[in-house]
Amino acid sequence: MKITDNIKYIGVDDTKTDLFEGQFIIPDGIKYNSYVINDEKVAIMDSVDKGFTDSWLANIRREAEGDIDYLVVLHMEPDHSSSIYSFAREFPNAKIVSSQKSFQMMKGFFGDDFENRQIVVKEGDTLCLGKHTLRFFQAPMVHWPEVMVAYEEEGRILFSADAFGKFGISESAEDWSCEARRYYFGIVGKYGMQVQALLKKIKGLEISKICPLHGPILSSNLSYYINLYDIWSSYEPEDDGVFIAYTSVYGNTKKAVKLLYNELKEMGCPVSVSDLARDDMAEAVEDAFRYSKLVLATTTYNNDIFPFMREFINHLTERLYQKRTVAFIENGSWMPNATKVMKSMLEKSKSLSFANTEVKIISALNEESISSIKALARELSNK
Repeated sequence: MKITDNIKYIGVDDTKTDLFEGQFIIPDGIKYNSYVINDEKVAIMDSVDKGFTDSWLANIRREAEGDIDYLVVLHMEPDHSSSIYSFAREFPNAKIVSSQKSFQMMKGFFGDDFENRQIVVKEGDTLCLGKHTLRFFQAPMVHWPEVMVAYEEEGRILFSADAFGKFGISESAEDWSCEARRYYFGIVGKYGMQVQALLKKIKGLEISKICPLHGPILSSNLSYYINLYDIWSSYEPEDDGVFIAYTSVYGNTKKAVKLLYNELKEMGCPVSVSDLARDDMAEAVEDAFRYSKLVLATTTYNNDIFPFMREFINHLTERLYQKRTVAFIENGSWMPNATKVMKSMLEKSKSLSFANTEVKIISALNEESISSIKALARELSNK
């Protein structure tokens, strides 16, 4: 694939892995992106997962127009770096360009930091290839501490490491935001402040293309993608609406959720719902950050809350969930305690407001709890 006349795509598609980072389902696979810049000096931008080393090396040999001078390493996570050692053996004259932290990590991963082949770069440093010049910006914790991005000045291309990445291998016109949002909040979401810092660094750059390490090359309407990253990393709601996350043991809490869902729909309020025991947890986290209001509905369980709800709230709080309205529905046959537990789990979260209406179900819906659910629907639709 041609990025420009002198920059070619040499990445690979992974349709074999079922869980990315051991936890995120990827039914549509994942791309490990790598690029070659052909100039007076030839540079390879990042490597790929070790399961695809041979394919990647074949892509290099096919697309590189001359001897390889540099391997530029922007990120040391193994899905982008575990082929470095094989590259170093295949191209013994190539220098490796990276941050000091990356070389320290190479020592840990490979037992070799390639001391005699290092070119250490830091904030603002450049690497001239001929007509093309790479300028480096540090992007720590987006989402590892060694991360850098590189701006290619001739083509105005941002090699963005894991920023602006997404799950999936499709190059079609599918909705980018859905899988990019799930990727962002699952993997990078805790580090909004660091993403904001990176956005400030690239704000003054004239960018024609964004080349991430996962997902498609972005070459049009770039303000759309950058604006979404700004919203996500500042923890602002993307859409005004309600997301209902629930667990239900015998179906009674589910009935309450269905009633609330229908009431909100009738009022014209955008609403989405997820059964935390059955649906993809990462999708639920994504929707919690997408919408402005969140309803947590669960049973009291062992004087605590149902395990899937506890796991879900932990996912939110470790990703600094904030700036939302949260409502609660609790169920319990003899001592309902779920709302108290859920509120305590959220007490350190910033800028949360809680709905005035709290729904308490004693085993099953009755006139009182039905009335409370309808009142909660009215409150949420009016906020």
